[in-house]
Amino acid sequence: MRLRIWDSGKGIASGTLSPMGLHETVDVGLSPDELERFSRHLTLPEVGMNGQKRLKAASVLCVGSGGLGSPLLLYLAAAGVGHIGIVDFDVVELSNLQRQVIHGTSWVGQPKTHSARARILEINPHCQVDLYEKALTRDNAFEIIHPYDIVCDCTDNFPSRYLVNDACVLLGKPSIYGSIHRFEGQATVFNLDAESPNYRDLVPEPPPAGLVPSCVEGGVMGILPGLIGLIQSAEVIKIITGIGTTLSGRLLVVDALAMTFREMALRPSQPRVVIDQLIDYQDFCASGADQPAQEKAAGLESISVQDLKSLLDLGAEDFALVDVRNPNEAEIACIAGSELIPLNKIESGEAIEKVRQLASGRRLYVYCKLGGRSAKALTTLKRHGIEGVNVTGGIDAWAKEVDNSLPRY
Repeated sequence: MRLRIWDSGKGIASGTLSPMGLHETVDVGLSPDELERFSRHLTLPEVGMNGQKRLKAASVLCVGSGGLGSPLLLYLAAAGVGHIGIVDFDVVELSNLQRQVIHGTSWVGQPKTHSARARILEINPHCQVDLYEKALTRDNAFEIIHPYDIVCDCTDNFPSRYLVNDACVLLGKPSIYGSIHRFEGQATVFNLDAESPNYRDLVPEPPPAGLVPSCVEGGVMGILPGLIGLIQSAEVIKIITGIGTTLSGRLLVVDALAMTFREMALRPSQPRVVIDQLIDYQDFCASGADQPAQEKAAGLESISVQDLKSLLDLGAEDFALVDVRNPNEAEIACIAGSELIPLNKIESGEAIEKVRQLASGRRLYVYCKLGGRSAKALTTLKRHGIEGVNVTGGIDAWAKEVDNSLPRY
């Protein structure tokens, strides 16, 4: 396998390695405890003693310990991977526990990295776990990724995915990719060798900011990241042990509602995007700007939740407040006096005249959960000659800054 190796003193070099840089014969031993612990692997001819030693000698970096990272970390530890690194700067929240199964209620409010390490060591006390309680950036990516054989991309945003991809290409590291959205997930292997596709072959350009709602806004079936994370961990184990056929060159698409698995061929684009340095990925994805900056770029007027509260307190009747979330979200919490008109009905044109009537002779204010969907609604309405004001931060900001009695979700 031809892989590029990063040398901080010399730049990019080329070398011949066995998968993930491990030698065919691994000079590590297994204790009596490990022999019993991994006995079901040892009896598999495809894995056996040498395969289990390769797992123990391997080092895997997981970027993110959330929905995808949770099952992946659990099963890599259980499989006997000897060295695991975790990059995450977040803390455990109650809303995480529906899918981030490595964490528990007792860890709410504490760093995810600490929670994950504690659980890993319960499963496999022989595992070395290194923690990086920081965001992966272009300034630290090489330093963090370099010591590891394989990188697992368990992130949930485009800037991080491009960063992980480009760093892995420059360092010659295989990247195990997974992503989820609502009821659908994807998994593949990038950069396994010089002929392998990478993330830029799958997503050549980042989508416009706000086009793809995050799992916070769009929701996600709790079991879905479990499915995708397990697929990612299977790919890691196969690469380390040198068995089976990986997903390199194939994109696996999982539909959890229909419970179907589709496979699409993924080939390097021609000509290939040249990756010769790390860039400003927030700027590249146009998602680093805060919401007011995005609103300004779209030519939208905005209002803070505090100023909206002042208007409501005045009891003015010359404005209309529209909620463009889905009905199930409105059942959780809403701003009193608002009219529910879901975004999809505005974008389809079905509710345009209804909004026009509401806004007739009145000032229109629009909100959603965080402010992204309401901005999209206002952009659509603007094309129909209907002007309005976006509520920055949406009902989440309202619950945090105005009405603490409202549940956050």
